[in-house]
Amino acid sequence: MARLRPIALVVALTLAGCWIPAKMQHPALRDDVPLAGLPSAAGAGWPAADWWRAYNDPQLDQLIALAMKQSPDLAQAHARVNTAEQSVRVAAAQSGLTINGNAQLTRQRMSDHGLFPPSLLGFNWYNQADLGIQLQYDFDWWGKKRAAIEAALDQAHAAEAQHSAAALTLQNAVADTYFAWLADENRLQLTQQAIAVQRQLLRIAELRVQQGVDLPDTAQRVRAQLASVQEAQATLEGSIELRKVALAALANVSLADLPSLQPHPLPAIESGLPDDARLDLIARRPDIAASQWRVEAALKQTDVARADYFPDISISAMAGLSSTNQGAPNIAGFSTGTKGDLGNLFTAGSRVFGLTPAVHLPIFQGGLLKANYGASRAQLDAAIADYNVTVTNAARDVATQAVTAQQIAARRAEQAAQVDADEALLASAQARAAHGTKDARESLDAQAQLLQQRDQAISLHAQALSTDLALIKALGGGYRSDVTRNAQTTPASSPNTAGAP
Repeated sequence: MARLRPIALVVALTLAGCWIPAKMQHPALRDDVPLAGLPSAAGAGWPAADWWRAYNDPQLDQLIALAMKQSPDLAQAHARVNTAEQSVRVAAAQSGLTINGNAQLTRQRMSDHGLFPPSLLGFNWYNQADLGIQLQYDFDWWGKKRAAIEAALDQAHAAEAQHSAAALTLQNAVADTYFAWLADENRLQLTQQAIAVQRQLLRIAELRVQQGVDLPDTAQRVRAQLASVQEAQATLEGSIELRKVALAALANVSLADLPSLQPHPLPAIESGLPDDARLDLIARRPDIAASQWRVEAALKQTDVARADYFPDISISAMAGLSSTNQGAPNIAGFSTGTKGDLGNLFTAGSRVFGLTPAVHLPIFQGGLLKANYGASRAQLDAAIADYNVTVTNAARDVATQAVTAQQIAARRAEQAAQVDADEALLASAQARAAHGTKDARESLDAQAQLLQQRDQAISLHAQALSTDLALIKALGGGYRSDVTRNAQTTPASSPNTAGAP
C-alpha cells in the first residue's frame, strides 16, 4: 500500500493538470507615445527634478519648499506608500519557515457518566502539562508565494509613482498660482499708471468744457474711461488677495503665516518639447509608470491564482515535553494520586517528537479555482486598459500644451510688435507736444494705448508661463522611472521557487 501512494499522487497531479491554465505571458505594452508631427524645440531638454529653480525665483523656491513640507495631500500619498510597503512585509512574512512555542497546563475533572467512568480509570481529576516547540515550512515549488511578494512589490512601486505624481501636481499648482499672482501685481502697476493718465485727461477735458471749447459729453466719456480702469484695478486687487489665499492653502499655512512676497517682472520662458519625447515619455510620466507597475502586479496575481491549481506541500515538526498527573485534588489544587507527577515533565521519559509531511491537492472546489483565476485575468485586462488610456491621455496632454505654447509664442511676437509701434507713436506725440504743435491730449492718449498694450503683453506672458508649467507637468516634471518588465528582482526574503512550472 505504501508503494502505491507516490503513484496515486502522480495520477492526481495528472488529472488536476487537465484543467490547469497556461502560464500568462507578459502583455505587449506600448513603449512609446504617439507624438508624431509635434514641433520640438532645438536644445530643449527634459525638466530637472527641481525644475522650478530654472525660473531663478527665490520666492517660488520658498513657497514650493513650504508646500512640500506641510501639504496634507503629500502626507496622504506618503501614507499610501507606507501601506504598500507594509503589504510587502506581510507577504514576505507569510512565506518560509515558521516557529511557534507552546506551554500549557490543564486541570480537568472526569465525568462520572462519561465513556470512561472514574470507577474504571481509578481517578476523577487529572493534570496535563505540555511544553514544546513547533516548526512548519511550506515549499513554494510553484512560485505562488514568490509571485505574491512580487505583486506586493509592484504595488509599492505604483504607490511611489503616485506619490511622485501628487508631488508634481502640488509643485505645478504652487508655481502656476504664484506666477498668476505675479502677473496680477505687474498688471496692477500698469493699471495705476493708466488711472493717473485718465485723471490728467479728465482735468483737461473739464477745463475745455468750462471754457466752452468742448461739449460736456467729452468729459463724460473720459469719466467713463476712468471708471473702467478703476474697476479693473479693483478686480486685480481682489484677484491678488484670492491668489494669496490659494497659495496659503497649497502651503497648508494661514494667510498671516504666508511668506512676504515682493512683486517683480515675470521670468523668461526657454523650455520646449524634447526631441525624444515620443520614446522617453513612458518613463518620464509618473502616472504612466504607476499604471505600468499595476500591470506588473496584476500579472503576478495571475501567477498566484494559477498556482492554486497545484498541490501545497509542507512539512511540520514538533518537539517537547508532556506529563500527566492523575488523582484526587488536595486543598492546594494539585493531585494527590501516585500514578504520575508533574515533576516528571523535565525527565527524559516525558519527551515527545513528531514529523508530519503534508500534501494538499485541490480536486473539486465548485469552480472556485477557475473563478479566482478568471478574476485575476479580468484585473490584468483592466490594468492593461488603464495603461493604454493613460498613455493616450499623456499624448493628448503633451500635444495640447505644445501646440498651445506655439500659438501663444506667435501671439506674443505680434503683441511685441504692437508694443514697439505704440512706443514709437508715444515718442512722436511727446515730441510734437514739446514743440507746441499739439497739446498734451495726444501724448496722453498714446500713453494710455501703450499701457493697454503692455497689459495685454503681460496677460499673454502669464498665459505662456501657465502653458509652460502645464507642459512641464505633461512631460513628467523631472520624474524618471526604470521599470523592468520581464524580469523582476527576487527579494532576499522570498522562498526557493525551483521547479515552478
